[in-house]
Amino acid sequence: MLTSARNRFEGKVSKVIPGAINDEVVIALASGEEIVATITKESTAKLGIAEGRDVMALIKASFVILLADADDYVFSTRNIFTGTVTDVRNGQVATEVDIETASGLALTSTITVVSAERMNLAKGSKVSAAVKASQVILAVKK
Repeated sequence: MLTSARNRFEGKVSKVIPGAINDEVVIALASGEEIVATITKESTAKLGIAEGRDVMALIKASFVILLADADDYVFSTRNIFTGTVTDVRNGQVATEVDIETASGLALTSTITVVSAERMNLAKGSKVSAAVKASQVILAVKK
């Protein structure tokens, strides 16, 4: 699939937690990590989401929030990935930051230049990436 989303992850549904309106879908990735998505019950049915189903999770880079001191906090977001900055590309307004977790999961975040400077981000910096489950888009092959 060709997509403009910087973060594209293929995996298998490992668990579906049904809710009254939305369902939580846990996706097991080849890296051993998991991504949790919250989708409507209608989407669960439309996509045929069930345990063992192959899925693709898409996350826009602007939905990936970087945290420099996450170890001292507990967050409401279901997806927190801790890793090392592998590249920082500064533009005039936005900065793209690539991170990689110890298991090899690679993510890209787009943040403001001011935020990147305030966080003193550079190659080798330790950071965490937070993504709300509601910001994860799921896709399946027809």
